[in-house]
Amino acid sequence: MNDQHQIFMRAAIELAQQGMNNNEGGPFGAVIVKDGKIIGRGNNQVTSSNDPTAHAEVVAIRDACKNIKAYQLDGCIIYTSCEPCPMCLGAIYWARPDKIFYACSRQDAADINFDDAFIYDEIPLPIHERKISMEQVLQTEGQQVFKSWEEKGDKSLY
Repeated sequence: MNDQHQIFMRAAIELAQQGMNNNEGGPFGAVIVKDGKIIGRGNNQVTSSNDPTAHAEVVAIRDACKNIKAYQLDGCIIYTSCEPCPMCLGAIYWARPDKIFYACSRQDAADINFDDAFIYDEIPLPIHERKISMEQVLQTEGQQVFKSWEEKGDKSLY
């Protein structure tokens, strides 16, 4: 493996260790790199911020996007200390980086009680079979906002 990849992965792993040592959240860290420079950093901050979405990758994406003043990460690489969970993977796909490198696998995470298998199992189920109940309400009214979006002349497509 390229030395640069190892350097950036070590930075992600170091963030995981620091965040854990500071009791900010679980043992996860991530960095985002563009043109050979770290533009975003994050460690898991779920428990310290009382935010279940404050996973390392999401924190790093927010930091990188703020730093480059863009909502997409074209030309970027994400280095994360662990294979992304379903939420983070979704966020990564929305951010559109070029590649993801990860250290630990999702099985490694499950082995220390960070198991996302239940979410992976829920996704393909029909809505009525999922563990968290979902019910559609006011679809027609909600669609009016979508219609307004379609007609909006000054929207930014993404």
